[in-house]
Amino acid sequence: MLLDRTQRGWAIASLGICAAAVALYLFEAWAWPQGMGGGSAIGLLFGVLGFAFMIFAAALGVRKRVPTWRLGRAKSWMRGHLWLGLLSLPLILFHGGFHFGGMLTRILMWLLIVTVVSGVFGAALQNYLPKLMTKDVPLETIYDEIGRVRRLLREEADHAMESLCGPLGFGCKSEEEGQRAGGFTAMRALTASTVAVRTSAAVSAGASVATAVAAALEIILLNEEQSAPLRRFYVAELRPYLELPKRSLLLSDAGRSKSSFSAVRTLVPPSAHTTLEDLEDICEEARQLSMQERMHRWLHGWLLVHIPLSLALILLGAVHAVMALRY
Repeated sequence: MLLDRTQRGWAIASLGICAAAVALYLFEAWAWPQGMGGGSAIGLLFGVLGFAFMIFAAALGVRKRVPTWRLGRAKSWMRGHLWLGLLSLPLILFHGGFHFGGMLTRILMWLLIVTVVSGVFGAALQNYLPKLMTKDVPLETIYDEIGRVRRLLREEADHAMESLCGPLGFGCKSEEEGQRAGGFTAMRALTASTVAVRTSAAVSAGASVATAVAAALEIILLNEEQSAPLRRFYVAELRPYLELPKRSLLLSDAGRSKSSFSAVRTLVPPSAHTTLEDLEDICEEARQLSMQERMHRWLHGWLLVHIPLSLALILLGAVHAVMALRY
């Protein structure tokens, strides 16, 4: 949920309620020099309002699970969840007079503080990470498709290497080879038609067919000695990185990756530079996929803390309310 101008009304209303609560608390504290308790009329008012705001914030989960319920717009619920949930913290602090009390109330207070802090942290992530992802991951794809796209990148890299160095023995290609999800580019490997065009051009220039075919293939296939540095780099670094990015710290960093490709470029003939540039582009696309995965985990991982704490807070808050009313 973006913190934009549409939040202004909720922000102003929340600040107004908070200011009124502060004024009321200061007045009550002045009237009770020994300290205001949660059992006083004003203390109970703060407690009821604070707990009601927490219940409203927790009800967002129910509203999401049953979207067919016509109980207001989802955006309004999200804004109320953010601002009323945040407002519940000062109200509950006023309710207890800033005293944490016994064991149960102490647990409740720390649960509330951690829950509110985690919610603010999540709201900040939701406003910051999407902008960062747009900037640093221009080739963003559907998150559920990342595994498939990474496999296609590896197959494309295998195909490019075999077009240049001959068979590498990495197995069969899938039927999806050459296709990308989420806006990734098409395959760039040289095909047999390229050889035919170059052979035809050489024959027209007066060369024999055998010489022309050999010249065309020489552009594509390197001998074992020429391809050795590229093979070693591909087998030891690039392909393991495309299979599992965590395996290579060298290629996961853009600066070190660029230096590595530059070093390999000096060890192979110029005819291999185009393929090497293709492999570097594939590596960059795989690196962006890894960055997208990390951002996605941050964007949703905080909920693993926020939601369980919220549920525990509501449950223990209800227990505290019942015990306070009965005893």
